[in-house]
Amino acid sequence: MTTASGTRHTSEDPADGRGGIGEIDILWISEGMSCDGDTVSMTAADQPAIEDVVQGLIPGLPKINLYNKVLSPTLGGEEFLAPFRAAARGASQNPFILVIEGSIPNQNIIEGDGYWTSFGNDEDTGEPLTLNWWLDHLTPHAWAVMAVGTCATYGGIHAMAGNPTGSMGLADYLGWDYTSQAGLPIVNLPGCPIQPENFMETLTWVLYHAAGAAPPPPLDDKLRPQWLFGKTVHEGCDRAAYYEQGDFAKDYNSPKCQVKVGCWGPVVNCNVPKRGWMAGIGGCPNVGGICIGCTMPGFPDAFMPFMDEPTGGSLSATLIRPYGAFIRRMRGITNFAVNQEPKWRHNEPALTSGYDPHWRA
Repeated sequence: MTTASGTRHTSEDPADGRGGIGEIDILWISEGMSCDGDTVSMTAADQPAIEDVVQGLIPGLPKINLYNKVLSPTLGGEEFLAPFRAAARGASQNPFILVIEGSIPNQNIIEGDGYWTSFGNDEDTGEPLTLNWWLDHLTPHAWAVMAVGTCATYGGIHAMAGNPTGSMGLADYLGWDYTSQAGLPIVNLPGCPIQPENFMETLTWVLYHAAGAAPPPPLDDKLRPQWLFGKTVHEGCDRAAYYEQGDFAKDYNSPKCQVKVGCWGPVVNCNVPKRGWMAGIGGCPNVGGICIGCTMPGFPDAFMPFMDEPTGGSLSATLIRPYGAFIRRMRGITNFAVNQEPKWRHNEPALTSGYDPHWRA
């Protein structure tokens, strides 16, 4: 259900009759239109690290079996595909979380033979099994479904205008009202690529929910974790005070607000400037880059050309300048005043203080 605030919840009881799972599989498919960048980014997380979760070092989580082609200890082939095939038949030994990386191509627009992307081969015919086939067979059995990266969540680069693949996000393919076996909607983690801690924090929440120790994660109307994407880049940006003061950068060498040189931070939902990228360091505007809106459903089309001033940027900058100039002047005066030491700090024989009427005069 969705509350008046736009937060989605799937149950009122934390366990809701589905908790207490002792062992769960994570089936990670990155055969969407993808570069595997989200898998690579995820490995940089340390709060918690994926290896800590898989090795059972996080108290209260179920036992985790991770199947990801990049991180798999197997050599691939049928040994690697076995849990995916079992899950597609509805014969998985454990409940599973399906993680999809990469945008979903439209297989229906292909006339005749051919496919956009595949994962393994049909055991009987030897023909490639498309990503779409796997989604159709896995999602009805999945305990939870997560889309990682902007490509999987909203289509991303591959879904931009003029693409020949008809690519889309997972919710566009399954339907925005899809719910898993646990009654959960798709959990969207946008980012190009994902911010490592954002993904691991959300995955951990989902796993605690599976263990019956937490309620379902609250999601906004775009299925993003609300506590991660409820604020804008601007609200967490190191440069935000310059915007308030109407003080804008004219080139990328300046430490000032970058709205005039292409930054979309004031309207983009993302916590990266506040959280950093790795070990709390980074965040696009914080390190000299502009925000190009890569966590947003409209990316990239709504934000191009990337280096141009955003729509409305000129008007907002014009309106803020008189206020900003006044504020800068007033703060400058106060700064001068508080940069002086009080008069009673001296090396004289008489003890004085700010309580002495003589010194307050």
